[in-house]
Amino acid sequence: MPPRLNLVVLRSADLDVAEKFYCALGLQFDRHAHGKGPVHLASENAGQVFEIYPLGEHDAPTASARVGFVVPSVDDSYAALLAAGGKSVSPPKDSPWGRRAVVADPDGHRVELTQ
Repeated sequence: MPPRLNLVVLRSADLDVAEKFYCALGLQFDRHAHGKGPVHLASENAGQVFEIYPLGEHDAPTASARVGFVVPSVDDSYAALLAAGGKSVSPPKDSPWGRRAVVADPDGHRVELTQ
């Protein structure tokens, strides 16, 4: 059995701004803290966990990470993410992989939307 991805962790300069952005995509978050670790955002869906940790002054940024989500409507999700503070990288268009778009979140992470 091949490995299955079950966890993605990004870092954000502002958890509230990141939460607003990713909630516009349809994710729901709980705030967690493990032991003495920082409060962070966690979204669990179908056995996969998407977490956003605060970017501390000694933490390496994760802005070069790219994440992808399959969404019901690329056009609707694209518009919602732009309204929530995202920046257009590639507007919605048809491709060999289906309709897709790319938006940068407020921290610069590339978020690919596919329908």
